[in-house]
Amino acid sequence: MLYFPLWKKIWIIGLCVLGILFALPNLATQEMRDSIPDWLPRDSVNLGLDLRGGAHLLVEVQVGEVEADRMEALRADVRQALIDADVRRFTGLRAAEDHVSVRITNADDMARALEALRALAQPVTGLLGTGLPGMAAGSDLEVTDSGDQTLRIGLTEPAIAAMNERTMAQSLEIVRRRIDESGTREPTIQRQGEDRILVQVPGIGSAEELLGLIGRTAKLTFHAVKGIGAEAQNPGPGEMVLNDATSAEPLLLERRAILTGDQLVDSQLGFHPDTGLPVVNFRFDSGGARIFGNYTAANVGQLFAIVLDNEVITAPRIQSPILGGSGFIEGNFTVESATELSILLRSGALPASIKVLEQRTVGPDLGADSIAKGEVATALAFAAVIGFMLLVYRIFGVFACVALVVNVALIMGVLSAIGATLTLPGIAGIVLTIGMAVDANVLIFERIREELRRSKGVSRAIEKGYSEAFSAIIDANITTLIAAVILFAIGSGPVKGFAVTLGIGIVTSVFTAVLLTRLMISMWLERARPKTLQVERFRLVPDETHLHFMKMRRACFGVSVAGVVVSLGLLVAMGLNFGIDFRGGTMIEFRTAQEADLGAIRSEVSGLGIGDVQVQSFGTERDVLVRVEAQGADGDERMAVADAVGDRLTEVFEGGEVRRVEVVGPKVSGELLEAGILAIVLAVTAVLVYIWLRFEWQFGVGAVIALVHDVALTIGVFALVGIEFNLSIIAALLAIVGYSLNDTVVVYDRVRENLRKYKKMDLAQLLDLSVNETLSRTLMTSLTTLVALVAMFLLGPQVIQGFTFAMIWGIVIGTYSSIFVAAALLLSLKIKRDWTEEDPQKAGVQFGSAEG
Repeated sequence: MLYFPLWKKIWIIGLCVLGILFALPNLATQEMRDSIPDWLPRDSVNLGLDLRGGAHLLVEVQVGEVEADRMEALRADVRQALIDADVRRFTGLRAAEDHVSVRITNADDMARALEALRALAQPVTGLLGTGLPGMAAGSDLEVTDSGDQTLRIGLTEPAIAAMNERTMAQSLEIVRRRIDESGTREPTIQRQGEDRILVQVPGIGSAEELLGLIGRTAKLTFHAVKGIGAEAQNPGPGEMVLNDATSAEPLLLERRAILTGDQLVDSQLGFHPDTGLPVVNFRFDSGGARIFGNYTAANVGQLFAIVLDNEVITAPRIQSPILGGSGFIEGNFTVESATELSILLRSGALPASIKVLEQRTVGPDLGADSIAKGEVATALAFAAVIGFMLLVYRIFGVFACVALVVNVALIMGVLSAIGATLTLPGIAGIVLTIGMAVDANVLIFERIREELRRSKGVSRAIEKGYSEAFSAIIDANITTLIAAVILFAIGSGPVKGFAVTLGIGIVTSVFTAVLLTRLMISMWLERARPKTLQVERFRLVPDETHLHFMKMRRACFGVSVAGVVVSLGLLVAMGLNFGIDFRGGTMIEFRTAQEADLGAIRSEVSGLGIGDVQVQSFGTERDVLVRVEAQGADGDERMAVADAVGDRLTEVFEGGEVRRVEVVGPKVSGELLEAGILAIVLAVTAVLVYIWLRFEWQFGVGAVIALVHDVALTIGVFALVGIEFNLSIIAALLAIVGYSLNDTVVVYDRVRENLRKYKKMDLAQLLDLSVNETLSRTLMTSLTTLVALVAMFLLGPQVIQGFTFAMIWGIVIGTYSSIFVAAALLLSLKIKRDWTEEDPQKAGVQFGSAEG
């Protein structure tokens, strides 16, 4: 097993070198990366908004508006179709949001009317409206008789699905164009669900600025003006009244547009030739130029209105024919607003309006602070774990540390290669991986130590140690990976980033522990050929401990049950301090120039009359968090609250700065809470099934009970201390699920192994033996992970201290449950004893005299 053919050595070393090459650009400056040859990797990991500042928006595209517009157009088509079919007697022709209805007065005309209206239908391309080419999905219209000679015309399900897909695809493309036109680098634009778009843009000043760039429909139309002021009092059919944005005078316009913005081919910032004020220059395509030229030639001296999103931005008088197909739009523009409008027009109109569900803004200074603190915490955690491994495991510690360095490089290399975004929870995931990465090595080293105690030769002991530890390593890491996968599938934003780094870290940790360290040990053995070997320098627990854990099980069960009951009582009596993720509202992080006066800040914000206000210190004596209850269902209203609070604080407290703004609507917060609960339930269920399949049902039930115990106690502590319970805490709970399972599965794997060895040993003694044999590994892994997490808790950014606190507490509780609860549950559940592969030499061996 320790022999490596040349091809396998090349494969392992080559994979490590490749990962390091992909990771190296993260250590280089932008100028250095630009000078890297094209044949070498040059992409670095994208930093999330919480690390470099920027704006985040989650918007909902109002796809229903497109269907309503389609019904308005269909209404005219229905009228014309009935007239063409010589159906003259009909009434009640009206368009609703999702259908058009008409009543045929003469029953004899019903057959002709049905035939004429069904002829309006067109085939829907794509399988069931999904847009797959070459597949027919039926007709787009459905005509039904609603009784009383009333016909109902509406879109079919495939047509609605196809229309929504087109609307979302067009919206995504237009949002992308608008952001690209602004020159912003590395934006994230993703579709979420059926009708939502996530937009994250680093370096932009605020979410409000981002919304101004993408949020307007930018539907530009040109209309004939038929009257001004008093002449606009009574619009007739085919007319509408809009107010002039400059003079506020009402204008009577012809509803039918002369031209639309769809016929624009370019728009740019310009300046008025006479006044020098900013204007927007535009140019039509050939068809639009011809229409515009003909209209202006025929209407010299008349007014025409330029309408943007149902607002008249200007209504100039035609001085002479405009034959070149170009002109300019003037209004009360600044350079910034004219530039923004030109971008909107150039990128095209959104097919439907958008509604803001969630917005977040992180200032660049806060991002820089987060990077600095994250780097310090990660470096300290890394150094502490490496120092600990070197101190404990001698030469094997050196191998483990080399593997740990390569492991982190592989994580960064994979993140760079796939274009992932690194967030603060992602950094926490790397720190957690650093702590857990040594677990597989500890498992292997402890098994090697056990084999050496059995007087096996050095090579044989190492070979046996790897083979015996492999099953526990795979089972422990797969259960953690299950939690990471579920977290990625259901999580959102930064939580998904944590799941990505944790999942990648699990895979790379197994690779470096099982293959890389084995290769290094193999090469060392070939050269050193040691006759004897001592794996560890010192031990946390003595060899051959004989602690009787099963005798303590009733006391431990009593303590655990009492702890769970108290936790549930605290949860009911005190509740959780739900963060903005789960209850909606507005949160602002504000830094004052001097020590913050919480009372004065609360008084100023409460004076705005915006509902319940909470103010608390956050980190240093200059940092405060201001929370305001959710304001209505309208995203603009919630954003206005955030702006009002920020403006008041910066105005009253001179020298202060708004470092972070988060606005979450009640719809999103409710969905996030449901998704979080679902993620935990799914993770526990998936783990139950996996352990049931790999072991027996008693093991699965025991593991799940231990998990519920760990999660319940963690939630109870959060209810007691009042730390904010937000989306990252759900990630922490799932990480605790994975970690606790890691510990439990290692114990269960040894129980399964001993059940095969000692068929006649008393079950309580066998369970004591199994826990004692794994005790050193359990404490070693917990200690190294705690070293990493404590460094992150003490020195890391304030915004993830709740996350790291949950992880620290969860690891303490998980270690307790794996030693005192999980194995004892197997005794109560009476696991079966008819395992195969009995070792006859060890049958009937009693605990205390077993070889292990």
